[in-house]
Amino acid sequence: MNISTSEIYGLLLALTAAAAAGLVGSFALLKKTILAGDVMAHIALPGLGLAILSKIHPLIGGAATLFLGTVLIWQLQKTTGLSTDAMIGVIFATALAIGALITPSEDLIEALFGGFGKIGVIEFVIGIAAACTVIAYILIARKRLILALFSTDLAITSNINVNRLNLSFLLIFSLTIILGLRFLGALLVGALLIIPPAIGRRLTHTLSAFLIVSSSASVISVASGMVIARLYHLAPGPIIICASSFIFFVCLFKKPID
Repeated sequence: MNISTSEIYGLLLALTAAAAAGLVGSFALLKKTILAGDVMAHIALPGLGLAILSKIHPLIGGAATLFLGTVLIWQLQKTTGLSTDAMIGVIFATALAIGALITPSEDLIEALFGGFGKIGVIEFVIGIAAACTVIAYILIARKRLILALFSTDLAITSNINVNRLNLSFLLIFSLTIILGLRFLGALLVGALLIIPPAIGRRLTHTLSAFLIVSSSASVISVASGMVIARLYHLAPGPIIICASSFIFFVCLFKKPID
């Protein structure tokens, strides 16, 4: 079985992005905003469509609208007093409608399920750097995130700028979604932020173990999904999510952690 350089780049990038997704999803689960990943991914759809129409790399357009939407969500949350979930819901619905209108029908499947061509050296290097940035952020900011999660007042008295911390997490969250768009598309990428953390929560009871298991479950899901997809010439996105779901359902046989 011959494996091209592009496929090796793709596998390494997917595994690194999976490790990052497991970490970010863990904190999204703790913040009770884990479903936001599934919704926010659709905010990238208009950018994907515009990029395809403009003959530029789809992920550039997707990243632009996703980051714009993230900042808009954060700003509206501050000024209107509505919850993050409410703001994400409004912008999601708008973005999904616009994206469906402008994305060429022949490219809509790739936008929804991933697979934007071969991976070059530059994209590989940028992707690995972005994934490492996500991982480093979570490892460095994890104590501040936990403190702000359980006591905003205590975080403020500890000289933590909670608004800035929330914005930085939303941006890192968005960057993680972008990393997964190539392999999973706007429709499935959110599942990689949901299912592995659910596995980690089921199997662990400490933060460190939770992060390790969530990230490991994400990596295993992606690795097994991509191998199966290549062996049987299938689209990797659905197989990856099926693999992740299989692990989760197996974990249901274990007694939950109190």
